[in-house]
Amino acid sequence: MTVQSSSPALRRVALPGFLAFLGLTAVLLLWAKWTPYTARTEELLGTRDWSGSSVLAGAGIEPGTGPSLRAGWEFTEVYALAVWKAVVAGLVVAAGVQTLVPRRWLLSLLRRRRDTSSAVVGGLLATPSMMCSCCTAPVANSLRRSGVPTAGVVAYWLGNPLLNPAVLVFLALVAPWQWVVTRLVVGLLVVTGGSVLVARLAGERVAAQAGEAVAEHDSGPRRFLPVLARMALVLVPEYLLVVFAVGTFAGWLFPLGESARSWGVLTVLLAVVLGTLLVIPTAGEVPITQGLAAAGLGPAVVGALLITLPAISLPSAVMVLGVLRRRVVLWTAATVAAGGLLGAGLLSLTT
Repeated sequence: MTVQSSSPALRRVALPGFLAFLGLTAVLLLWAKWTPYTARTEELLGTRDWSGSSVLAGAGIEPGTGPSLRAGWEFTEVYALAVWKAVVAGLVVAAGVQTLVPRRWLLSLLRRRRDTSSAVVGGLLATPSMMCSCCTAPVANSLRRSGVPTAGVVAYWLGNPLLNPAVLVFLALVAPWQWVVTRLVVGLLVVTGGSVLVARLAGERVAAQAGEAVAEHDSGPRRFLPVLARMALVLVPEYLLVVFAVGTFAGWLFPLGESARSWGVLTVLLAVVLGTLLVIPTAGEVPITQGLAAAGLGPAVVGALLITLPAISLPSAVMVLGVLRRRVVLWTAATVAAGGLLGAGLLSLTT
């Protein structure tokens, strides 16, 4: 059941805050995403070659190496330098969703009669922001707190990294066309169909009156800074702690190197499972998959990682556990893993 339109009086009161939210979001995305990605695209148009190493190589982590606190610190440092702008943008946008966007308007857009419609709208809204799974997690939290159904929240969360138009352009400029097709086709299936499947498996389908009783205590422009401060104080330390843990064990979490060529189907299964745990910045999958392809690992491994590496990670899963139920997060991870298997098969068939 779609929420009815707001009264003219409510629109007059809410419109200034909503316009401020749109302007603030546009400025933040221009600063953190659109301008850097435009410059990167122009660079790739001239070189057709991806410059720079992966976040793992940047932290000096070699596949198969044992746990190291130093590696964890260096990984956290390299990763933080790569994503801090997006983290700031994600937190500010998330606070704006909770305090500047009227809940009635938000629900009228994202709470549809069918889970499929909610997932499609959530995926469409995700494409302009182009964030990694961790940076979009605070926004997903705010959407859920505002009463958006599970299918719409999961679609937004997964759609940011999987349907990122900038990454699709990057892949088209530096990788074979089959990589782009695999990412786009499987990404669409995971974001739309996968989000609906997660909602149904978790028993959280759209209900007739879902979201109507959402508390309003966080609404209003005066709550913007307190909500922003609260999210930053809770999510940022939690985020950095889990990223540090991932970096500490990254050699074990991602043991795929030249030696993995002889592991057969086990290599693909490891790519599917471990790709869902490792955290990378936006487009971080490009140098990783290129390096593995150059090392002789087959298209099945590349196809799996093109989906699992960007879609979800251990830090992003931890960040949404406060608002999404554990079974929703687990089913989301399982759906992404299934998408990784599908990506492995598709790229193998088309290469």
